[in-house]
Amino acid sequence: MRRMILATVAMGLLAGCSGDRGLRQLSVGNGPDEFSVMPSRPLQIPETLSLPDPDAQSGNRADLAPRADAIVALGGDPARASAGGIPARDSVLVAQVSRFGTSPDIRETLAAEDQAFRNRAGVLNVFNVFGGDRYFDAYARQALDAYAELARFAALGVAVPSAPPAP
Repeated sequence: MRRMILATVAMGLLAGCSGDRGLRQLSVGNGPDEFSVMPSRPLQIPETLSLPDPDAQSGNRADLAPRADAIVALGGDPARASAGGIPARDSVLVAQVSRFGTSPDIRETLAAEDQAFRNRAGVLNVFNVFGGDRYFDAYARQALDAYAELARFAALGVAVPSAPPAP
């Protein structure tokens, strides 16, 4: 009986060590990315069975326009996949947001600032003995209440999507 109790307690302690990162963890390990899998066209047998040398410029013969296909699948205009530059209707917006200049390394800068913010927020929590992910704790004060925002927009007369009941 004593062994049974000890085994149950040990299993409970081990189960408590598991972590869940929720939606922030989209892939596990180095396995396949299920979001990048797209159905391909039917196989075609070429005239000759000698394979050409790989060439990055020639593209994929089985999937000629993957970006355009994805845009069409999401309900967009496939001509935008090959259109380069900034559309004319967005030029005013781009000029306004870049009026003080742009930084080519903005992603790296934001990642470093974000890590520093989470480190500062983690110092104040004495209960975080084992380290771990501090993301949700660090940003708890900045999180929006989705149901309060839905109610606010609905009160303003804005058409809001339906949402599951509040927990």
